[in-house]
Amino acid sequence: MQNNTQQTAVPAGYKKDARGHLVPLELIKPIDLARDDIVRELISAARTLQGNLASFKKTAFADANAFVSMSAEHYNAKVGGNKGNVTLASFDGQYKIQIAKAENVTFDERLQAAKELVDECINEWSAGSDPKIQMLVQQAFETDKEGNINTGRVLALRRLNIEDGKWQQAMTAISESVQVIGTKTYIRFYERVEDSDQYVAISLDMASV
Repeated sequence: MQNNTQQTAVPAGYKKDARGHLVPLELIKPIDLARDDIVRELISAARTLQGNLASFKKTAFADANAFVSMSAEHYNAKVGGNKGNVTLASFDGQYKIQIAKAENVTFDERLQAAKELVDECINEWSAGSDPKIQMLVQQAFETDKEGNINTGRVLALRRLNIEDGKWQQAMTAISESVQVIGTKTYIRFYERVEDSDQYVAISLDMASV
């Protein structure tokens, strides 16, 4: 589908307002012009910073992966595909870089069968069931505003030590409903806290710096 939206040139002496109307500069208040200037100036700087971060991310992955491959060659081993779950540390241990893979997990239709079995268990146990377990179950199958289920909460149910046969059947259904729909690789940077064994992340998130 072709995008028909085109940027039309704004003639000299005018500015376009939020509704797309051309407004002569002399009719715009000085404070509104000043606000427009500062917003555009900061947005331009933000776009430059975004581009620098994207370039750094690409370079960091390439350099780290190249080193992992080079290290493997010392043992006549070849590392294929995307490298993941690797930690590289500086010689003095002051800094470390972690490359980690995270799987994007979802559930297929068998999760509904698991939920039905879990609900039956809770109903059968009724007053004899632990209120904490009831709350965990309820929270596990709650959806967010987008209708998505928290995979971590659902999978956490499998760690509950419940011997009930129907419950075990439900946990099997949960395990078999798991579908990996993709993986994402992350690179993170850490610095050691003085002489301790604790590390803090070098944040590249503007909200954290």
